Amino acid sequence: MARHYRGRFAPSPTGPLHAGSLVAALASWLDTRAQGGRWLVRIEDVDTPRCVPGADQAILSQLAACGLLPDEPVVWQSQRGALYQQALDRLVAAGLAYPCACTRKDIEAALARQDRQRNRHTELVYPGTCREGLQGRPPRAWRLRTSGPVQPADSLVHWDDRRLGRQQQDVAAEVGDFVLKRADGLWAYQLAVVVDDADQGVTDIVRGEDLADNTPRQILLQRALDLPTSRYLHTPLVRAADGEKLSKQHGAPAIDATQPLAALNTAAGVLDLPPQTGPLADALAAWVGHWRERWAMR
Repeated sequence: MARHYRGRFAPSPTGPLHAGSLVAALASWLDTRAQGGRWLVRIEDVDTPRCVPGADQAILSQLAACGLLPDEPVVWQSQRGALYQQALDRLVAAGLAYPCACTRKDIEAALARQDRQRNRHTELVYPGTCREGLQGRPPRAWRLRTSGPVQPADSLVHWDDRRLGRQQQDVAAEVGDFVLKRADGLWAYQLAVVVDDADQGVTDIVRGEDLADNTPRQILLQRALDLPTSRYLHTPLVRAADGEKLSKQHGAPAIDATQPLAALNTAAGVLDLPPQTGPLADALAAWVGHWRERWAMR
């Protein structure tokens, strides 16, 4: 397995690396090194309105300062639209994707008519309004059909997370038919990440546990596109004083790349790894050893 292991870190360039994103980067790099694999970096910049000019290069510089260097050239999602279109075309031809005319207000109104309440932090479940046609309205987005006779598998998805254990979600019931291409013409994260992971041969995905909820949608898409399913490990989150996830959107400060070992020691602490002193290369090697003992066989 070690010969074929391919891991990746896929940051969005909405700002420089902060403490939370460094945890995911370090965990992904350690898991790759512990299993003798190759580590990739992909800049997930398909959501262009949220991208900050120069943030991609800032992230790459911060990673390099921390000794986290990719083994292959960096890939930018914004340059890969043709691959996403090919995937969407396949899904449409198979009857698995369809155009949708609904706005967010349309969806909220439809759910209200069905007396379906949305809880905080949960998905706005798509009610399937456009499944059987647009009823004369112009198309806005494209959605994946999550259930029905043409789906290659049931929408109840089970998977084993290496840290969180056995997981499941009924995508049709808890998410509904989700967006593949947005109304503004931009590619949705779910489609782009599935296509890219398969194209780059990624075998193992190590990322923050806030993204665990995306996993069943991505597995369903992998099945629909007849792509291999990756292994998943979702890491603990770094939280602010108010208990919310530390994020760029909430003003998380950038890591201090002039003090890389200090930043890495903070990230290592979140991963329950012991602090290190001395040269950066020695610290990273020590953490690889600890990671191998704990996670390489899980």
